[in-house]
Formats: sequence, C-alpha cells, structure tokens
Amino acid sequence: MLKIANHHCYSHPLPEGHRFPMAKYELIPAQLLHEGTATAGSFFEPQLASFETITLAHEPQYCRHLLDLTLDPAMVRRIGFPLSHQLVARELRIVQGTVDGCLYAMENGVSFNVAGGTHHAGADWGEGFCLLNDQAVAAAYLIDESICRQVLIIDLDVHQGNGTAQIFEGKPSVFTFSVHGERNFPFRKERSDLDVGLTDGIGDDAYLSLLADKLNEVFNMVRPDFVFYQAGVDVLETDKLGKLALTKEGCFRRDELVFQSCRSAGVPVQVSMGGGYSAHIKDIVDAHCNTFKAAVRIYD
Repeated sequence: MLKIANHHCYSHPLPEGHRFPMAKYELIPAQLLHEGTATAGSFFEPQLASFETITLAHEPQYCRHLLDLTLDPAMVRRIGFPLSHQLVARELRIVQGTVDGCLYAMENGVSFNVAGGTHHAGADWGEGFCLLNDQAVAAAYLIDESICRQVLIIDLDVHQGNGTAQIFEGKPSVFTFSVHGERNFPFRKERSDLDVGLTDGIGDDAYLSLLADKLNEVFNMVRPDFVFYQAGVDVLETDKLGKLALTKEGCFRRDELVFQSCRSAGVPVQVSMGGGYSAHIKDIVDAHCNTFKAAVRIYD
C-alpha cells in the first residue's frame, strides 16, 4: 500500500506569482484519488519537524533565524518567498513528512511526499523556493539514528541538487547523484559525488539510455541500504524553466527505471516531488501522478 505525506499546505495566501505552480500540491492528491492510484487511507499528515531534527542537516544559526523570521533580506530574496510563520510551518511539516516516509518505505518498499524535494537549501542557506532540505534532513536522520549505514540520493530534477551536494560533501555515508541540465539554474554548481550535466534539448532515448547506465554504475558502486529519489518533472519539454525535452512517457519510464533499480537491489525508497513548471497545470499534475503510477506498477 502506498503511504503518502500530504500537508494541506496552501490554505494561506501566497503572492500572486507563486499560486499557479503551488496549486499542484492540492491537485495531485485529488487526482490520485480520482484515478484510483491511491485511497484515502494512503495519506498521512505529518507534524512539524523539531529544531533538533532540522539541525541534523542545517546550521543552528540559520535555523534560528528562519524560525524567528529574522533572516537577512538578501537571504529572503535568494529564497524567493516572503517569509511568514505559515510558510515556515509548511516547510517543517514537509520535512517531517519525508522523515516519517522513510519509516513507511522500510515497511512497504516505497513512500511519497506530495511536496518536498527542496534540494537547493544548503547547510546555512535557502535558495530557489527551498527553505529547508527535506531529503537531506531525512538522510541525516537515518544515519544519526543508526537506522542506515549507507544512503543514496538520486536527484533527477532538471536543476542540480546543489544544496544536497553541499550538505553531504565529504560525508561518505550519503552518496549524492544528480542528473541535471548543465546550463540551467543554479549557475554555480556544487559538487555531488556524481554529477551528470546534460546538454539542452536531450530527448527520451538518449536520456533513458544514459540514466540506465548510471543507475547500474551507482548501485554497484554504492550498495545503499536506503534511497531517496527527487523526482522533479521539470525535465519535460513543456517546462518553462527546464531546457530538456522529455515527453510524459519518457518521464514515466525514467521513474520506472529508478523504481526497478531500487526493487532489484532490495532497497527501500522515499520519493519527493521536486519541481515542475509547465505552462499548463494539467501537464505538471499528470507527470507527477505518473510517478506514483510507476511505483504501483513496480511494487504491487
């Protein structure tokens, strides 16, 4: 049975320019229920992550300023959202949803967070609409609690997981693997354990062939006992911020490759949704829901 962290995060007002992309977080659960991919019992609503939890991956001073809404104005501009207590609470709930999802994944093989994938947040910074890095915090939690010895983070968003790379630089218990558009944001890349920078316009066949090879290489090299998957759908050819050219079918096959790799290795996987900025909200929601469908196909 799928277990999916859901947050009802957007009941408070957002700035006009952010309402459209954020609408997907309300629409994805509704679509999953409508299609029968999930049931009401699939969803759980997490609590707020504690200060002690978030500081497993983030610097305490940054976290204090974030929680107190006292971040430097330049940092707030870097994040891209005007800060509010509601927004910070949303982020804390997303982080805890990913932490809780790890434990569900260990029971069921796979779990999801309807939001998350906030991979641009580094140890002491927020960036690109990311305040806290949910998968980095959860990975640090698994290691800190001695639940896992070796974690693999697979980041297939069109943008490099720069915050995740920075947080785990020099920490061999977490292997960071990012496949992203080389000429896309962030323009100053951090160094993941394995970075694959793609040329603009790459399509389904070339992307999937490369990904299959790299997944095989990484699983053989790392031999993880837990996987995090950042499943951004901004790789679509319809995406306004991406520069790749995957179709919805290609994106679905991408997800299947990741789940097949995890299933074959006998390793649980937690999935956070990441980015998606196509002009039509239907394209975004369909692609995200396809990630859930891919998991059902592999794990049921």
